[in-house]
Amino acid sequence: MLTVSDITLSFGERVLFKDVNIKFLPGNCYGVIGANGAGKSTFLKVISGELEADKGDIIMSPGERMAVLQQDQFKFDDFSVMHTVIMGHKKLYEVMIEKDSLYEKADFSEEDGIKAAELEGEFAEMNGWEAESEAATLLSQLGISEDLHYRQMAEIEPALKVRILLAQALFGNPDILLLDEPTNNLDLESISWLEEFLYKFDNTVIVVSHDRHFLNKVCTHIADVDFGKIKLFVGNYDFWYFASQLALKQMKDEKRRREDKVAELKEFIQRFSSNASKAKQATSRKKLIDKLTIDDIEPSSRKFPYVDFKPDREPGNNILSIENLNKTLDGEQVLKNFSLTVNKGDKIAFVGPMHAAKTALYDILMGESEADSGEFEWGVTMSTAYFPKDNSSFFENDLNIVEWMQQYTEEEEESFVRGFLGRMLFSGEESLKKVKVLSGGEKVRCMLSKLMLHGANGLIFDEPTNHLDLESITALNNGLIKFPGVILFNSHDHQFVHTVANRIIEIAPEGIIDRMMPFDEYLVSEDVNALRDELWHGHHGLSI
Repeated sequence: MLTVSDITLSFGERVLFKDVNIKFLPGNCYGVIGANGAGKSTFLKVISGELEADKGDIIMSPGERMAVLQQDQFKFDDFSVMHTVIMGHKKLYEVMIEKDSLYEKADFSEEDGIKAAELEGEFAEMNGWEAESEAATLLSQLGISEDLHYRQMAEIEPALKVRILLAQALFGNPDILLLDEPTNNLDLESISWLEEFLYKFDNTVIVVSHDRHFLNKVCTHIADVDFGKIKLFVGNYDFWYFASQLALKQMKDEKRRREDKVAELKEFIQRFSSNASKAKQATSRKKLIDKLTIDDIEPSSRKFPYVDFKPDREPGNNILSIENLNKTLDGEQVLKNFSLTVNKGDKIAFVGPMHAAKTALYDILMGESEADSGEFEWGVTMSTAYFPKDNSSFFENDLNIVEWMQQYTEEEEESFVRGFLGRMLFSGEESLKKVKVLSGGEKVRCMLSKLMLHGANGLIFDEPTNHLDLESITALNNGLIKFPGVILFNSHDHQFVHTVANRIIEIAPEGIIDRMMPFDEYLVSEDVNALRDELWHGHHGLSI
């Protein structure tokens, strides 16, 4: 069991949280949610001991072990992949290294032999002889092929390093598991495996994530960071969200009833205050007004950006035709005789692990690059706007946000741009920040603003939910559901794909699978699974 007792943490005059008291129990998974900057990751750092609180204690039951998903991808570059995973159980790893170093000594003494025997006993008690086997299983289940298990971490690409660090955190059945954004850089197959792993995990899990589907699948409780407090709610994310919205509505209704009563009382006072026979009654009712108005509802600190794509014209019947596109990148053919007809009303999610193929297709369709062969044609009524995966080139200048946005609108009035940015959560001094110093999430909000100003009836998105918080993902999600035009997109966010797309296209090495159906239905379709096995020649699972 983990107990957070009276924890308070401030940065300067800003109080992140105050007098937090929570007991985290075995068998439960706690999802930590809150607005950007609320202190979710900081709270995990306080629990792990990486950061010291101003006041209070973190108390673990005696003999329990805590594991943390490391965020520094370069920290283990001097070690092998296998050793990096086993390091997740610090004591086991230390015993293993000390034991092995004794056996490697040229002048192995009797004293060394006694010490080695002691270490062998400790090693066996911690199930050390199964360590490499367990680590290899975790790595394989997270998509790390066996040929990489004994390579140096410095040789591993960043996306795979994240998975190795996740295997490290999961290794050795820790009593308390702290995970900060564990689904980052995981494909759907790996996320599904992790969901199943955590669902069966008997110990305590505390996780920060912006993946709503993941939070719904694994969480038994939600810890909401808001107003400088952390409140615990039973249930998954959707249960918390709907319950909190209902509570907010009830509070608003109650406030409205109070305000209606106040208005009625004020009218009564005005009407009868001059009447001597009614004066005493009017005075008593004025006192009642004072009591009714002091109990105002505290507003939520959460802010949702305004995301609404309004096309300047309706698409015609001819949207997009693609014939036999071929494209090779760095010696690898990512598009092979790719053909597709996009119809009016299509919201197409491109899925499958061929991520380079998706980006290459978008770049060709938007004129950012040329196909090696083949052709495509947009309908004459179509206007398009593109959200690229890498947006860095748009922000390599000295403009502030207002000036940056003015590049993409014909409106000459600065007040229009400022008002628009305010709805995208850039208000006051925030709108004068230089774009080159913006965070990833702020840059995404700028790019979404640019697309909204375009008025396009065809939108292309390459991983738009990266870097966004839950509120911004929800706003974008709802904006695309409402959008009346055509969308081509890909995303790692399961719920985003399922709720936006009405057509799923999986790009495979030997062709495509194309179905008009929601994503969840696509995943369980026997017809699709049979065809996928045929096209992928033994590749298993599906990533988005």
